[in-house]
Amino acid sequence: MGRALPPGPPLPAPLQAGLIWLDPIRFVRACHRRYGDLFTIRVPGIGTLVYLADPDDVKTAARGDPTIFHAGEAAVPLTQILGTRSLLRLDEDEHRRSRAMMLPAFHGDSVRRQVAEMVAITAEEVAQWPVGEPFAVHPRMQRLTFEVILRTVIGVREESRLAALRAALPLMLETGSPLKLIPPPRVLLRFGLWRRRAQHRAAALALLTDEITRCRADPQLAQRTDALAMLVRSVDDAGTLMTDDELLDQLVTLLLAGHETTATALSWAFERLVRHPALLRRTAEAAADGDDAWLTAVCKESLRVRPVIFEFGRTLTAPVQLGGYQLPAGVMLAPSINLVHHSSRHYPDPEEFRPQRFLDQRPDPALWLPFGGGVRRCLGATFAQVEMRTVLREVLRRVELSPTTAPDEPVRPRLVIMAPRQGAMVTVRRRIPAADRVPTA
Repeated sequence: MGRALPPGPPLPAPLQAGLIWLDPIRFVRACHRRYGDLFTIRVPGIGTLVYLADPDDVKTAARGDPTIFHAGEAAVPLTQILGTRSLLRLDEDEHRRSRAMMLPAFHGDSVRRQVAEMVAITAEEVAQWPVGEPFAVHPRMQRLTFEVILRTVIGVREESRLAALRAALPLMLETGSPLKLIPPPRVLLRFGLWRRRAQHRAAALALLTDEITRCRADPQLAQRTDALAMLVRSVDDAGTLMTDDELLDQLVTLLLAGHETTATALSWAFERLVRHPALLRRTAEAAADGDDAWLTAVCKESLRVRPVIFEFGRTLTAPVQLGGYQLPAGVMLAPSINLVHHSSRHYPDPEEFRPQRFLDQRPDPALWLPFGGGVRRCLGATFAQVEMRTVLREVLRRVELSPTTAPDEPVRPRLVIMAPRQGAMVTVRRRIPAADRVPTA
């Protein structure tokens, strides 16, 4: 029988938590250098985490028996944001049922029907960008991807309802310190920050509930192509529809997972491109020429070198033999997306931004993990990649970005998302006249 746990830093658990929350990349990479591909970190309120950096171990965790490797249980800290019926919080049969009901809304054909809306929203957003002065692109991408969710996922068209949702939902979805994931003592819930959060959440959920009610009653429901309508129409193997509570939690999940993550991924793509003038020029040419192969490679390489999610989690429901250790039930495995993506064993010069790595070839799913892996791979992966490619193409068709010699922006943790610390600063050099653009296919 192997040892129970891999080695890890001999620091008090609260100090380990502080280090991983303040600068997760530096702390985890330091542990990796010191202890190897498996190491243990302890975080109060979350538990014992065993980090995995070897792709074979990551594959074991991602593709292992879902009755033993519980992803929903590992996501318990997100419950207060996503709700108990969120797809991210479910395991085993409940997860299989919900995923099967949601999958058609994010099938490739369903996503492609939304591209025209993505193009229109991008054009509206970019028209407001200033010329000749630096600005943070991350808030602009947040606004853009949020609008995409409102129109293509929730299917809202009426301006008054859009305005109400634009005002209320960001207050509920606002991300910040990972400390937000730790529930406060119940006595504090009626005061200050926590009371305001509860009020914001209640107001946002009331609006989303109204959208669900409107959708169910819509005489054109059968013709609607938005994700909410497809979810409302979806039935499980027993012919049962989703309840309003299920739909509500899934909408919140789609809002957070489909809005904030894609906005951050796009921000990193622009942050990387403006620091590589030759690649920026080539990508602008690809956008003008409709070269989706190069744009796809840029998106994939950006997601590799700056993964939005640092790791994913699996809580063990039974002991597991892994890497020479007999890991006990209750331990949370943390397959590290960042460590795999930055391994020189698998990616030569891993810190370099080289879209050519992914040109005209599919990435190895054991080595490219921005959307996780196995049966829990992100349901919206296709949607996110289509949206990234579409927005990147349409931005570069409309404006010319200035390259910069500024140093790389460091990471700032926002809950479980790794965002650019300065918001991905860019400068629009000029607007490209409409006559010079290639029409969108």
